[in-house]
Amino acid sequence: MYRRPLQSAVRNIINTSASRVTFGKALEQEACLGRALIACRLLAATSPSQTQCRTLHSTSQLFNVKETPQMAMEEEVGAFTKLIEAMGFTGPLKYNKWKIKIAALRMYTCCVERINYDEFFEKCSLPDTLNSWFLVAQLHVWMCLVRIRQEGREGKYMCRYIVHSMWEDVEQRSKIMGIDAIHRKESMRAMTETFYAAIFGYDEGILSDDGVLAAALWRNMFNRQCEDPKQLELMVEYVRKQMQFIDALDGEDLLLTGEVNWRPLLEDNAQSILKVPTPTYNDAGL
Repeated sequence: MYRRPLQSAVRNIINTSASRVTFGKALEQEACLGRALIACRLLAATSPSQTQCRTLHSTSQLFNVKETPQMAMEEEVGAFTKLIEAMGFTGPLKYNKWKIKIAALRMYTCCVERINYDEFFEKCSLPDTLNSWFLVAQLHVWMCLVRIRQEGREGKYMCRYIVHSMWEDVEQRSKIMGIDAIHRKESMRAMTETFYAAIFGYDEGILSDDGVLAAALWRNMFNRQCEDPKQLELMVEYVRKQMQFIDALDGEDLLLTGEVNWRPLLEDNAQSILKVPTPTYNDAGL
């Protein structure tokens, strides 16, 4: 019985001393941070002739994806449509489902055939392998998913077939490369986990500041092996300008054509927004 009061007193002494040590460390870290900021300001004031880098966007606020007119107008869905969609089926859509499927395949094709993968491998120091190709492809697929998900129920239906087209293509490429069935199954499982983990990371990064987006790119695209901060800066800039460009595309045109023209990786003036060309399609949506 006499041990309990003694143990309680010892715990109180340990907790008090630990809190003092933690508070002292916090003060030291805050002082170091203040000295570092002062040093950076002095360095910037004394050397104005140095080459200016891209301004780092930093914020603690999470922003919402820009609402399009299609999102602002909530589509009224009947009770029967809600019932069949709750059972896992797709109800009637605004556009023909086959048109949306063809547009989804075209949009995925834009992510594969309109990207200079060799340039990404060179500028980001990535090995020329199937996995590196997949990491670059999934980044562009994710950007398309972010944009097309803003188009309501039709956009969600199209997203499903964009991802389906991606996995079909990855499996066919692995077969052409001669990967046996066992290793192909293991690789597909690993790529699936990588893809959905990357989606969560990229979504958080695009709604946050450049530091969070750079961390997501470092974990997923660079596979935690990037030692050059300029490569991360280049990719952060690329994602930001690309999302700005895609967000300016008309939602109806994307649902009917799936045509996406990507901005180049390297640009003289990355802050400028290019004029979006108007896609053409016939009455059948093809």
